[in-house]
Amino acid sequence: MKIVIDNKIPFIKGAFESVAETVYLPGSGFTADDVRDADALIVRTRTGCNGSLLAGSRVKFIATATIGYDHIDTSFCKEQGIGWTNAPGCNARSVAQYIASSLIRLSEKYSFPLENKTLGVVGVGHVGKLVVEVASALGMKVLMNDPPRERQEGVGAFVPLSQICSEADIITFHVPLYREGEDKTFHLVDLPLIGSLRKKPFLINAARGEVFDTMAVKNGVKAGAIAGVIVDCWENEPHIDAELLSMAEIATPHIAGYSADGKANATEMSVRSISRFFHLGIDNWNINGIATPDEAVLDGDKLTVGEAILHAYDVLSDDGRLRRSPSTFEEQRGNYPLRREYGAYQIKGNVSETLLRLGFKSGVE
Repeated sequence: MKIVIDNKIPFIKGAFESVAETVYLPGSGFTADDVRDADALIVRTRTGCNGSLLAGSRVKFIATATIGYDHIDTSFCKEQGIGWTNAPGCNARSVAQYIASSLIRLSEKYSFPLENKTLGVVGVGHVGKLVVEVASALGMKVLMNDPPRERQEGVGAFVPLSQICSEADIITFHVPLYREGEDKTFHLVDLPLIGSLRKKPFLINAARGEVFDTMAVKNGVKAGAIAGVIVDCWENEPHIDAELLSMAEIATPHIAGYSADGKANATEMSVRSISRFFHLGIDNWNINGIATPDEAVLDGDKLTVGEAILHAYDVLSDDGRLRRSPSTFEEQRGNYPLRREYGAYQIKGNVSETLLRLGFKSGVE
């Protein structure tokens, strides 16, 4: 059998070579000719898996090493008998780490304690649940909005989006992209929503670029209805809006979920799904040897919670790279430096309960 694989998927080389012919190609450059004789594809969001690519091919299964799957035409796949899978939750902790770093940087820049702020979390799935945990550990009041979950579970812990727009100081979005239907999220942040904001909040998009109506968001910032924006996901990537980049508090090239740990999870899930589908015998394949971060042991007697969070990951490093070279958006994603999640760091000495709740390890092993 033959598998065509996005050449930017980390840790995957060598996984299939003993059981299949493997071809590695740039994800944005897959062509119909490339996949015509392939049995399976392993992709990221940059590969549009639709009729234009797949018609006439022998592809039977697609694994995307991403949480999102709006780049897969699922209706076409169903019609053609093509199976597919995504990697739900693979990088949830990485995105939560991104949000934590962003919150710390906002609190430092504007000199406000996070304990006095209310965070609205729109979309409380794999990622949103961990963002709620992070914000709660940092002492924030959290409001949660998730209509699909509310329909299943009852009102309970959930509030209407209108309440978040009225009460939240910071609103972060972690929804899938739905272009239509009851739970439509395309341009969820539009002029009417911005007009309903009462506390001039900061808005964070670490979901999908199209969740923000770019023009409406820019107008909202200019009019003072929005205090500022943190943008990781952009409309029309990689051709991002220069004006939105210039006005953003923090701007990054769609890398919130790009920790090495999250990438490893996604790769493992993809390899195992291909193995199960084609009975290749590597259903338990895993990755060993993710690089240890520099200065992985921290002194809890000397670092504050915020300093520990920023030591593990400072979002401004990615912000700086994007501002210096927005035209290399894709290259920055494809050649992203090592970032490890909190579990790769150990705290010696005094270990705060907050850091333990975030996932840092206690002691030196």
